Amino acid sequence: MGKRYFGTDGIRGKVGQFPITPDFVLKLGWAAGKVFAREGLSKILIGKDTRISGYMFESALEAGLSAAGVDVLLTGPMPTPAVAYLSRTFRADAGIVISASHNPYFDNGIKFFSSEGTKLPDEIEQAIEAQMDIAMTTVDSAELGKAKRIDDAAGRYIEFCKATAGGISLKGLKIVLDCANGATYHVAPAVFDELGAKVVEIASSPDGLNINEECGATATQRLQTVVTAEKADLGIALDGDGDRVIMVDHLGQEVDGDELLYIIAAQMRREGSFTGGVVGTLMTNYGLEQAYAREDIHFIRAKVGDRYVMEQLYANDWLLGGESSGHIVCRHLTTTGDGTVAALQVLKAAVETGKSLSELRAGMTKLPQKMINVRMEQKVSIDGVAEIDAAVAEVETKLGDRGRVLLRPSGTEPVVRVMIEGEDEAEVNQLCEQLAKDVEKALLALESLS
Repeated sequence: MGKRYFGTDGIRGKVGQFPITPDFVLKLGWAAGKVFAREGLSKILIGKDTRISGYMFESALEAGLSAAGVDVLLTGPMPTPAVAYLSRTFRADAGIVISASHNPYFDNGIKFFSSEGTKLPDEIEQAIEAQMDIAMTTVDSAELGKAKRIDDAAGRYIEFCKATAGGISLKGLKIVLDCANGATYHVAPAVFDELGAKVVEIASSPDGLNINEECGATATQRLQTVVTAEKADLGIALDGDGDRVIMVDHLGQEVDGDELLYIIAAQMRREGSFTGGVVGTLMTNYGLEQAYAREDIHFIRAKVGDRYVMEQLYANDWLLGGESSGHIVCRHLTTTGDGTVAALQVLKAAVETGKSLSELRAGMTKLPQKMINVRMEQKVSIDGVAEIDAAVAEVETKLGDRGRVLLRPSGTEPVVRVMIEGEDEAEVNQLCEQLAKDVEKALLALESLS
């Protein structure tokens, strides 16, 4: 088919524009239902975040799946990782999340999980895409799928999250919790409260339009202010669908995904559950790689995107991986990135060591980083361009083992991202600006020849 619907993070776009329209979602539900039915899969669990369009798309998916003869379990608002977990708990044959994660309310998307809480196999996705080209028909009335709303989904997920904390008590800790007005608003506060923490909630009153709006893991300024004003021990910011976490220490300083990954790995080593190594991405700060090298922890980089982190974790049979954005996978505990679970692992380290979040992060020093986007008129490959290779080699020679260079063409727009990390901020800025100019000059020369 001409359009490939499934990207690295499901199907996503602005509501009302192709492909995210009600008629598309209805057809997608039907196509998925037909494929699932052929595979002997007859029960699908659907969750969503709090954006207003979720109600419309939930109904469309439900109707499409029912028309294909597949039963539906509805959880209502529920974090993405909760749907992955509940798909296993309720023995569903697959799970579907209606969410655009950290995006604003006017975006939405559809993401599928297997019965094991992992990404659907490629062959199933391809079969669904092929089914989209076939005219929609409805099974006989007696064969229509039934829908059932699950009343205890939130409670089950809350208990699951608490169990991953290993029996720790958070009594005596004051935590500011930012739920991004998203899917965790009714579950995350209960998790930390029931473990004994005093919880100060912010951005936990969704209205369908305020999800991720100046709050959550992508905008921690309010959380930083409230943590210091409340004299809290730390702050936790989740994103709209609950699969990311960024934290704030008692000083109001942001602690990003790289630093959280360092803290969790150190805690796993202390408790003897760490094996193999850690997976980061091309954007992971070089300071984390240096810290792991000092502590003799294997570290590899995947392409940017949680799908690629998961691929490397499974390929190496490792347990821990994540991104700077706070998407952290603790594979010994769950099957996908889970902001609440990851935050609990950090809190476990704080409780068991008696150290503050500020002290726990001290073992890793983030290196200064500078990135410049070089825009082109059209997308041009930079592979094998002698002038660019020479410019990169020159910068790498100057940095030595004190930093690194990354050139990353955007997958969606005619932009090459030029990034440099190093120990000296002034040097990093100067080298990045010079390299960006060299890359731009080489690209302009290529465009003039095309």
